[in-house]
Amino acid sequence: MFAIIGGTGLTSLNNLEIVHRQVVRTPYGDPSGPLTLGRIAGRDIAFLARHGYGHTYAPHRINYRANLWALQHVGVREVISVASVGGIQAQYAPGSLVIPHQIIDYTWGRVSTFFEGEEDPVTHIDFTLPFTPALRERLIRAAQKAGEPVIDGAVYACTQGPRLETAAEIDRLERDGANVVGMTAMPEAALARELGLAYAAINVVANYAAGRGADASEISFTEIEATLSETMARVRHVLEAFAAQRE
Repeated sequence: MFAIIGGTGLTSLNNLEIVHRQVVRTPYGDPSGPLTLGRIAGRDIAFLARHGYGHTYAPHRINYRANLWALQHVGVREVISVASVGGIQAQYAPGSLVIPHQIIDYTWGRVSTFFEGEEDPVTHIDFTLPFTPALRERLIRAAQKAGEPVIDGAVYACTQGPRLETAAEIDRLERDGANVVGMTAMPEAALARELGLAYAAINVVANYAAGRGADASEISFTEIEATLSETMARVRHVLEAFAAQRE
């Protein structure tokens, strides 16, 4: 079984044949909401709205540990993250779909490991490639089959939020080598790795990052909503093609 974690703009899947919804209690508190279990293209999946089904959890308040633990608990072995991002360079234009390959973590204060109890041994994970290469490739192939162009590769800068960044901060991220900026890939990707879950992401570029684009003086939230509304239909198309794949 694989899971889809939906971010801003993807709180439901209208191509999902719902079987049932399941409330999962975890040792780490409550997930963002009940898991929606069902099928796409005949394949069993679990869906979870990262910010809650009413979009009420800000990025820094999401219980990432509970979310990942709950998904593993119901039998998930692969996780596809869907998240909106800002594009830093011109080629990462609003409306683009991006399959990132690397992460730079700028968050702070988020609980980022399952191994923190007094009785737990110090545990290190190999995080050289934060997105599982084989799963990334399958996602790219699904996009090709669906006829949806995607950008193969991007360095995702994960910032704290919930505010958007200043233009100077985006300049810094670009100097650091980042291509897109979002708020939710960490610690989500690292926690998936600790649980042994394959993890990949499809990012929707909702806007140019601060100080970029035609109007460098401000970001239009109205335009972001319009872009997400239009582009998420393409994401659903890719996810349906992914579910139809047979390894």
